[in-house]
Amino acid sequence: MTEKRLLEQARAFDEEALAKLYDQYAPRIYAYLYRRVQDAQLAEDLTGEVFLRVLQAIRSERFWHTSFRAWLYRIAHNLVVDHYRKQPPGVVALDEQPIASDESEDVEAMLAERLSHQRLQEALRCLTPDQQQVIALRFGERMTAREVAEVMGKSVGAVEALQHRALASLRRILEEN
Repeated sequence: MTEKRLLEQARAFDEEALAKLYDQYAPRIYAYLYRRVQDAQLAEDLTGEVFLRVLQAIRSERFWHTSFRAWLYRIAHNLVVDHYRKQPPGVVALDEQPIASDESEDVEAMLAERLSHQRLQEALRCLTPDQQQVIALRFGERMTAREVAEVMGKSVGAVEALQHRALASLRRILEEN
């Protein structure tokens, strides 16, 4: 079944079509959300909220106007922004995965990698929300500049400029620390 047909059926509130759309897009939306919030449980909750909002929009006949995928990512982005707005300043998510210490693993190397990852996450938080989204979509989701432009409702040139400024800012922040 083509995506166009699947979307038409979803608009008619066909449960099978909605389930197929969920199966197709939920893993991608979850991965995007996880990269943005660094918390598996929160990413799962937000993924569920994205699809709950899709159902609410269908019920109230407020459908996507262009790309369904872009619409999903916009919903996900808005949920991330709302989540961080509700957080007290200075809250930093802790890495959930414990360090395993069996003989075959180099704990020092794992700690260094984790610290490097933490530095990058902290640097990313210093970027503007639009810059964070461009980085997440371009490098996390591996979208093209055109696809990111569609998700963000911006021109390709604006996305490329945001990406350039974001990478320059990241470089500067990481060199300062």
